[in-house]
Amino acid sequence: MRTRWRAFFAELREHRPVFVTPAFTVVTTFADVREVLSLERVFSVRAFGPRLEAALGGPFMLSRDATPVNWREKGLMQAMLRPEDAEAVRELAGRAADEALDAAAQRGRIEAVHELFRHVALRVCAGYFGIPGPTPARLGAWTRAIIVDGFANYLGDPDLRAAGEQAGADLLDYLRGVLKERRAAIAAAEGPPPQDIVARLIRTRLPDELGVDDDRLIVNLAGLPLGWVESGPGAMAEAVEQLLLRPGVLAEAVEAAKEPDPSRFDPYVWEALRFSPFFKLLPRVCEQDHVLAAGTPRQTRIPAGTFVLAAPCSAMFDAGAVESPEEFRVARPHHERLFFGMGHHACLGADPAAAVVCEVVRRLLRRGVASLPSPEGDPVRLAHTFPDSYQLALRTEAR
Repeated sequence: MRTRWRAFFAELREHRPVFVTPAFTVVTTFADVREVLSLERVFSVRAFGPRLEAALGGPFMLSRDATPVNWREKGLMQAMLRPEDAEAVRELAGRAADEALDAAAQRGRIEAVHELFRHVALRVCAGYFGIPGPTPARLGAWTRAIIVDGFANYLGDPDLRAAGEQAGADLLDYLRGVLKERRAAIAAAEGPPPQDIVARLIRTRLPDELGVDDDRLIVNLAGLPLGWVESGPGAMAEAVEQLLLRPGVLAEAVEAAKEPDPSRFDPYVWEALRFSPFFKLLPRVCEQDHVLAAGTPRQTRIPAGTFVLAAPCSAMFDAGAVESPEEFRVARPHHERLFFGMGHHACLGADPAAAVVCEVVRRLLRRGVASLPSPEGDPVRLAHTFPDSYQLALRTEAR
């Protein structure tokens, strides 16, 4: 599943679409993955939720299913992460990307993960979320420690657990200071109010009966970099790698990237991500006995307590739901792509996030980019998931 996942899942879809093992069950078809992700009362996020809550010191909406905390605070943060922010956030990301590419241009190469992808993600944290971190590097270190423990520490390594919990405590202490300082600054300021997410939350008057006090605001603010700083750069790295593997497609994408309107370019990123989404498996726990794919030849009883891995990376290659899945087609309908998740835990800030991911890849391709020979140019990943280094050649200095 980590090294040859496309071939492995193709075999499972044909012969064992619901693959039951003593340790876990893997779900591979489009319909069955959607069923798992849509039934939050049956398939919960208990697989990773307690680790996130340990790091954040209390309940967190993304680690709760169909609860008042989830419904109330998810709705609040959806109201903050407005779809209409996408254009301004794209411009912010483009400026940050050009800044990083300008700095690397004379060398003719760039280490794309930290110098470009994470650089932009952390600038978005500062400029859009209002969370710059004590330093960008420190904020990035906190998010990595928490997310690696929450989503990749399957064997319960105590050192990773301790690092995640310490990073969570440090992040919350930092955010308490941010909230206090920004509240005082906004109260004293004259002129138009700032539009970052911290400022919006401060200006939003919430009824006391909702129970969203400062402690709850801080936990939800922590969720912004946690949901973005790893997944955003991860998606950028996966998209670039897939485009570079296809010279003909890459040439088309470069021409589309040169156009002022990015709408023709963005589908190249989405189709590239279909071939390698950042989160290939989404863990769930079956909370009650359930018959998956009832009434079909795939019908399988999933006992309560089963650790379930829903595989959107496989579902997007299911020929029963996706036409000619092995072909690279930019005109695919949006519903065939599952990398933002779906159902109860679909990405809250999908529109601004999508704009940033696409714009960073677009700015990179406009410069002229090429792979370096293996092994120097091979992406390096932590825990087989999190991009940590990706050396790329820059062909020109033109924007």
